[in-house]
Amino acid sequence: MAVTITPNETRRRAIRRKPIDGQALKRLVEAALTWLRTNQEVVNALNVFPVPDGDTGTNMTLTMQAAWEEIAHSPEEHFGQMSQAVAHGALMGARGNSGVILSQLWRGFAKAVKPHAVLTADVLVAGLRAARDTAYKGVVRPVEGTILTVAKDIAAAAEEALKTSDDPIALLEAVVLAADASVERTPDLLPVLKEAGVVDSGGKGLFFILEGMLRHVDGLPLDQALTTVKPLAALDLEHAHEAVEPGQDYEVVLDFRPHQPLDLPKFYNTLEAMGTSIQVGEGDGMYRLHIHVPTENRYKPIDYAMSLGTVTRVQIENLIAQMEAQEEGPEGTRYELANVEPGQIAAVVVAPGPGIARVFASLGAAAIVEGGQTMNPSTQDILRAFENLPTDKIVILPNNKNVILAAQQAKEVTVKQVAVIPSRTVPQGLGAMLAFDPDGELEAVAEAMQESMRDVLSGEITIATRTVELDGVAVNEGEYIALLDGKLVLAASSLDEAVLSLLKQAEAENRELLTMFYGDGLSKSEAHRLADVIRETYPDLEIEVWFGGQPHYPLILSLE
Repeated sequence: MAVTITPNETRRRAIRRKPIDGQALKRLVEAALTWLRTNQEVVNALNVFPVPDGDTGTNMTLTMQAAWEEIAHSPEEHFGQMSQAVAHGALMGARGNSGVILSQLWRGFAKAVKPHAVLTADVLVAGLRAARDTAYKGVVRPVEGTILTVAKDIAAAAEEALKTSDDPIALLEAVVLAADASVERTPDLLPVLKEAGVVDSGGKGLFFILEGMLRHVDGLPLDQALTTVKPLAALDLEHAHEAVEPGQDYEVVLDFRPHQPLDLPKFYNTLEAMGTSIQVGEGDGMYRLHIHVPTENRYKPIDYAMSLGTVTRVQIENLIAQMEAQEEGPEGTRYELANVEPGQIAAVVVAPGPGIARVFASLGAAAIVEGGQTMNPSTQDILRAFENLPTDKIVILPNNKNVILAAQQAKEVTVKQVAVIPSRTVPQGLGAMLAFDPDGELEAVAEAMQESMRDVLSGEITIATRTVELDGVAVNEGEYIALLDGKLVLAASSLDEAVLSLLKQAEAENRELLTMFYGDGLSKSEAHRLADVIRETYPDLEIEVWFGGQPHYPLILSLE
């Protein structure tokens, strides 16, 4: 649906009287971030696939947040120099494919406007052209009907508007209208969008960024909430229990989907009456609540969440017992990273769970970056993992399709020799590590690792986050769904049915080894019971069961 813009001409005239310099850009970036954050969940809800994904809205918001933090306290008045700072912040904070492409847009824009102290209409057009070109070059196989198309369309709109106006504010209005129209056309260019009944999420996020800037110009509200929640990618539950306060007897972690938008101040006030160490994260329409409570309150957060919406997952832990277990080092989560000597190759691995990280460490990983679905690491996160290692030869295993671009971007900003192995799943990464040789030549080792991962089939079992029909598979929210090498292949009412049907499609009878990594919502005993069920159907298949600890996916399967 097209936007209707009612210009505030009095405010625009006042803005036109002042040059659009670096400080003006800072205000525009802040407005863009605020409006994007306000609409973050709208963008997240456009996820095509019914799986917990990298959260486009969350990733773009985190990328813009990093850009803002780079300039928040800067007194720079030169427009080009401020643009450089924005681009650098976006580059280092980029998360997920959408965040990386957004950072490339800023990078191209900044390069074109670098010499200019103020923004004029022709400078804006040049910046948008360069943004488009840089983003397209940054993607190996550009796909139309995505944020790239929107970037192309807004550059064309700016060029057309320049023919009749030399006012950058008028050009911005034309760009916002073009972005909105371009987003609405994305389903006509990308069939998977039309099949799912949504527009492109990355393009929509870019529209909100531009619209936020125009709303700032017109003095329209940006609706920034007084109380906000963290994106799931930034939620830190790992260290939430490092200091246990008196009365914190139980840790409650639950996921729920509210029926109505949350009244966040009231939400937090109610929780504060129950306990402490409160953390709330959001992503893909789901909220994750973490709280420490005394024994008598251990069920109150659950009852409260149920009054607000549908609770999909609950975990209650005796906090003191949990702390004691961690001090002992729980089986399956302790690991030692490989020591790297100068001249050797260091393997840097993205792992979605502590058990999976342990397996990668046992295969020779020198650094582990926490990340996966809904928690894509940034370019900076990946860079930090290897920049202090005592070698200049690095291989990176992203192990997730939404992390590959951030890994490639980390390669571009370091002086070290880096090879990115484009592993899209954990099993592919494990397959690649079987060919890892720290003493080999970087190019030859990278080639061998890529070849090795091709011998592995990847299976993933999760729970559908939405009702949709995709690739000929009808899925209802809450059903088990299975992905084979990243493609949705089936939906099932039970976990057993999902696993057995997936193995049938994967022709498991022709494979020798099945490795099962159990994670969110699946106990060790249940995982072993499921392994016994599989053995009845595939008696010749060797089966290994490992604790993975990955969120959102009860099972990750590797077939060799």
